Amino acid sequence: MSTALSKARRGPKNLITDVEGLLVGQAADARVRSGVTVLVADRLTPAACEICGGGPGTRETDALRPEGLVGGLDAVVLAGGSVYGLGACDAVAAVLGAAGRGFKLRGMEGAPASPLVGGAILHDLFNGGDKGWGEAPPYAALGRAALAAAADRFELGTAGAGYGAMAGTRKGGLGSASVVTADGITVGALAAVNSMGSVTGADGRTFWAAPFEIDAEFGGADPGRLRAEPDAWPGAKVDPSPRENTTLCVVAVDVSLSNPELKRVAAMARVGLAQAIRPVFTPFDGDVVFALSTARREPAEPRAFTVARIGALAADTLARAIARGVYEARV
Repeated sequence: MSTALSKARRGPKNLITDVEGLLVGQAADARVRSGVTVLVADRLTPAACEICGGGPGTRETDALRPEGLVGGLDAVVLAGGSVYGLGACDAVAAVLGAAGRGFKLRGMEGAPASPLVGGAILHDLFNGGDKGWGEAPPYAALGRAALAAAADRFELGTAGAGYGAMAGTRKGGLGSASVVTADGITVGALAAVNSMGSVTGADGRTFWAAPFEIDAEFGGADPGRLRAEPDAWPGAKVDPSPRENTTLCVVAVDVSLSNPELKRVAAMARVGLAQAIRPVFTPFDGDVVFALSTARREPAEPRAFTVARIGALAADTLARAIARGVYEARV
């Protein structure tokens, strides 16, 4: 097992879509300076959620509780726009339902299917752009456009839900990364980074996630330069307001896992935020982690160790995705 763990590499695209069965689409409005990212699975997919920050805005997360009935999703929507961004989830659900995706009650001819669309939003209302939309927010249209654009490759940085994001005092963005183990497990991560905390050390160049970097994917700075001083947060927002900051995350794996097992993976994956952002999980952030399994392969035994291994891989991959999102972002 130690040999397998030592030979992991990044996936061929270094995106969450290296996990078979997932596509990602994005849309943004440059005038509004905001956008939407949609991750869509090819079937109803086991899922779980971990809410980490003090000011989340979400959809369908209650349906993912381990004690519940559902425990799965057809798609995940990440959106800017604060509460208005949840309108993108409605649009994605409408399109998927019209296409026959979702569950149906027997004997109810003519009733549409009910797809399960999880969602989370970040607050980019004060990060520039024309937000004077009155009673016609743009997020439903952005959600439809993002779903229509779903593909196995997508843009990082100033794109989708990360279009208007800020990571501390620098431009935030949309990031993704993947890893493939020597024995063939694929883990991917997706993140829209709009954090209160900073993703870099005092030099403004070396990412906190630098120890986890693969192949200089976010600049290749020497992690030996990093030093964290107590009660010192270089590059963080020094005057945050409640709910104006958030990092939205999705981790995914191709191993078949149950909803309770994915809940553990999501709980472990949240450590990736702490590896990449300082400070994190504050009262001012709405940090959320969704975890999905596309069930393309069966877990090895002992099963609990496989879950622990996937959770650790998800944390490190998420840290890399966060750093990549900010590294690729442009004002």
